[in-house]
Amino acid sequence: MQIYEELKARGLIAQVTNEEEIREMVNAGKAKFYIGFDCTADSLTAGHFMALTLMKRLQMAGNQPIALIGGGTTMIGDPSGRSDMRKMLTREDIDHNAEGFRKQMERFIEFGEGKAQMVNNADWLLGLNYVELLREVGTCFSVNNMLRAECYKQRMEKGLSFFEFNYMIMQSYDFYYLFQHYGCNMQFGGDDQWSNMLGGTELIRKKLGKDAHAMTITLLTDSQGKKMGKTAGNAVWLDPNKTSPFEFYQYWRNVADSDVLKCIRMLTFLPLEEIDKMDSWEGSQLNTAKEILAFELTKLVHGEQEAEKAQKAARDLFSGAGNSDNMPTVSLTDADFTDGAVQVLDVLIKADITKSKGEGRRLVQQGGISVNDEKITDPFAVIKKDDIISSDVIIKKGKKVFYKIICE
Repeated sequence: MQIYEELKARGLIAQVTNEEEIREMVNAGKAKFYIGFDCTADSLTAGHFMALTLMKRLQMAGNQPIALIGGGTTMIGDPSGRSDMRKMLTREDIDHNAEGFRKQMERFIEFGEGKAQMVNNADWLLGLNYVELLREVGTCFSVNNMLRAECYKQRMEKGLSFFEFNYMIMQSYDFYYLFQHYGCNMQFGGDDQWSNMLGGTELIRKKLGKDAHAMTITLLTDSQGKKMGKTAGNAVWLDPNKTSPFEFYQYWRNVADSDVLKCIRMLTFLPLEEIDKMDSWEGSQLNTAKEILAFELTKLVHGEQEAEKAQKAARDLFSGAGNSDNMPTVSLTDADFTDGAVQVLDVLIKADITKSKGEGRRLVQQGGISVNDEKITDPFAVIKKDDIISSDVIIKKGKKVFYKIICE
């Protein structure tokens, strides 16, 4: 099976333009494509997995990726899927975040001469003169068409600032610039980006003519990647200092039964023949599938050794083996204790299980918190420092979130 057919079989393709040309170019390893990453945080999340693994698959088939860091577009912020305007970041914040992205991308993509490239759209967007930009590309965009775009329609009722309205033009200009200066002939992105990406295709066609349009290919992946990577209101980061390998493993170990095989097919590099055999799995077999998913993705991000440690810790915990060596921890200092004890509610906040004592109190009252498998019923319950020092003390939220409490 060739790479384009494999992408379709894995459920990765949602919409395309020029499909026959795309198929031929991708299968021949002649695509030079880009995917954009706005630097809204200093780490990528599990939600970026689809883009990262897609770039890796295509590079393995001989195609050349361009990882576009959105140093310029991040200064505006994509309104797609947002109910309000994104927080405005400083140039220093964006540069710091971009450096974190590169380190994480290198685990997936091989950069270097004739291989993958990393470029930053701040290099061309921030130097643009506004009037000159309007004269160059302003006539290529219909405001009527822009307002019909899904990324804007959902914001019209609550209000869309002119600031954000420019995002489509900036993203379109990226493809136009990369096409001219880097020989980029293809763009990938989530299907919620369809309107923005078509804007780039149209801009190239209008500015450079029909011949250029024949080499301008837009291919989109399923936007499910955007829905991944969040649990209990918190992002699941690829940075181990933000989300430990164990927490990362547990996130994927606990995906819904209905999603596990889809995630394996879309995100792992297991052969399709092996995955197809899992289609008939049900019951306890789905738990095995979840372990496979969690192990494969943890191995991709954190390496095989960390994946093995995370898997062993999870199995030990749920089998009652009592081995907590590889369990995520929450560290307490002397300042956290009063009269040799710490409130359970304070531990929940310290572990980032809850954001406030009010939230923790509600969880306790609902029976959602336990310490060493004993359900906590008193919101004012405490844990003694001597108990933490002398033996393992495990605090849990439900069955999926747990930490070993340690003293520094």
